[in-house]
Amino acid sequence: MKHGKKYNESAKLIEKTKLYDSEEAFDIAVKSATAKFDETVEAHIRLGVDSRHADQQVRGAVVLPNGTGKNVRVAVFAKGDAADAATAAGAEIVGAEDLLAQVQGGMMDFDVCIAAPDMMGLVGRLGKVLGPRGLMPSPKAGTVTPDVAKAVTEAKAGKIEYRLDKTNIIHCPIGKVSFGAEKLQENFETLMDAIVKAKPAALKGQYIKSCVVATTMGPGVKINSNKYSV
Repeated sequence: MKHGKKYNESAKLIEKTKLYDSEEAFDIAVKSATAKFDETVEAHIRLGVDSRHADQQVRGAVVLPNGTGKNVRVAVFAKGDAADAATAAGAEIVGAEDLLAQVQGGMMDFDVCIAAPDMMGLVGRLGKVLGPRGLMPSPKAGTVTPDVAKAVTEAKAGKIEYRLDKTNIIHCPIGKVSFGAEKLQENFETLMDAIVKAKPAALKGQYIKSCVVATTMGPGVKINSNKYSV
């Protein structure tokens, strides 16, 4: 793969075979960001599980202490008092049958979808639309809950969902370059703590295989994952 001049210059800051402590890794990641926009920093964690087995799934959600730096738009399926509470908490879109019709019509102007439990019969009809986009409400992610106001507040504060892809890797945004290395590291450590606690009981062998952090346009920096071994 060919890379641009700026990418190649940034890559010179990194020793390809070295595993960095997280503090140093984020210092390098911030220095490697050369884009004119505020790049997102992502963590990519490869796990020693097999996502084909139901008892080795790893999925959950965690509120990052410093947020994600993204203005999160929230849609909530709720009625009555729950709908009023969601609106008061800052949800941009709140509804029930009317919201169902909007989404079925192609409206996808939101980043997080939350549902009250009594709305899941309705929301279930949107599985083929919301599922592939990672927007389907889920109890494990805390997005199916009777306390929709709390869920909205957490989403706005920087709650992210982590889940395995088909190659047993978790990909998560953990902030913006403008946060600086210290806040990015705090977010990363919070995410890693949550993932470690979510270790499947059925797993035998090494859990955390590798960790890499990278900015939107920059090269990856490998983090020493031994400290997260459980």
